[in-house]
Amino acid sequence: MGSKSVDVVTIGMGIGGEGVAGTLAERGLDVVGIDSGLVGGECPYWGCIPSKMMIRAADLLAEARRIDGVAGTATVEPDWAPVAKRIREQATDSWDDTVAVERFEGKGGTFVRGRARIEGSGTVSVNDEVYEAGKAIVIATGTDPAVPPIPGLDSVEYWTNREAIEAETLPESLVVLGAGAIGSELAQALARFGVQVSIVEALDRLVPLDEPEAGAVLAEVFAAEGIAVHTGVTAGAVAPHDKGVEVMLSDETSLVAERLLVATGRRTDLAGLGVANLGLDDTARFVEVDERMRVTDGVWAVGDITGSGLFTHVAAYQASIAVADILGEPTEGADYRALPRVTFTDPEIGSVGIGEKQARDAGVNVAVATQQVPWSARGWLHGVGNEGIIKLVVDADRDVLIGATSVGPAGGEVLGLLTLAVHAEIPVPTLRSMIYAYPTFHRGVEDALGQL
Repeated sequence: MGSKSVDVVTIGMGIGGEGVAGTLAERGLDVVGIDSGLVGGECPYWGCIPSKMMIRAADLLAEARRIDGVAGTATVEPDWAPVAKRIREQATDSWDDTVAVERFEGKGGTFVRGRARIEGSGTVSVNDEVYEAGKAIVIATGTDPAVPPIPGLDSVEYWTNREAIEAETLPESLVVLGAGAIGSELAQALARFGVQVSIVEALDRLVPLDEPEAGAVLAEVFAAEGIAVHTGVTAGAVAPHDKGVEVMLSDETSLVAERLLVATGRRTDLAGLGVANLGLDDTARFVEVDERMRVTDGVWAVGDITGSGLFTHVAAYQASIAVADILGEPTEGADYRALPRVTFTDPEIGSVGIGEKQARDAGVNVAVATQQVPWSARGWLHGVGNEGIIKLVVDADRDVLIGATSVGPAGGEVLGLLTLAVHAEIPVPTLRSMIYAYPTFHRGVEDALGQL
């Protein structure tokens, strides 16, 4: 193998890795970015961007179906073709990252397509080259779909989120394993295009990372839209069926569908990355970092690989911290107290901070208030499609908001106000003293505050 000396090697060129590598290259460092996949990572090609295009189209269908009895009559004929076409166009001509590679190289970086491996302190191999990083190695390899060891799963053709996003035609029926954000979003979107959907979740509710009230609202909506919900059960076995695939559940229920979508989480491959050569545990799920994204001397990590929240906005946030630290510039370090997340179902589910149970388990003296969105002025005016709640979790000793959930037609947007309140530790009396525009969805926050 040949050997080259550079300043920085970034392994993984998703949102976080590209952000670090591109910025450091612009700042004059000799940077090599390595990825076996597409520059830009999951988000622009299979994750947040194309999935939200699907969801936008599905939501338009749902809104059109709500016209009857409110604003006239409407005939809705779903057509997946324009959705598939739009996804391919935005993915730069069917998943081609030429533009992204050129963007990085235009900043002065060098891109290498291949699977990198850390060989030791400051040393990374890829293809037939060895790079010696004099300043930093940055690990940003993200995650891949996690496929559970279900008996018979290898005997059928199943989808992950990637195959679902790439689909040019839709199946007549679908079983979705996993009711987290990805599973719930795709289940509802495809159901609105006429797919008969069943969703299976091992835990006792939909979107189990969110407050129980959020899962309850979504379950009611799914039932009303004809999505069959199976919670508290697991897939015991999978087998081919003349109609496609059969899934045998732990409660002895059998589900048959044309397609199976596995959305049971994400995984990393630390062993393949060679982190053991840095003295790290390669059987761990994530790479542990400090508040400045440092793993060990000369090594930083950003994005999903850190386990600090598998979100694009977390990767971008961490990238800015890592860049500052690598350059020796001051940085306050990462603070996840007000980490927001949004599940783009309809209604949207926005969450920030910690939930009620988590707070109580931590010994916090908790005060809780919940406002039903349909009971608010805007919710009542909105009428159909107004399901949702606003839930506040308050540290009663300090009288500050430490967590909140916003479920509703604009749940992700209302979350902005709540995220600021948690981040800045704004006293509850200050939040009460604000003037909230009427009639808005965010005025429901004022209604909830009034219950404290």
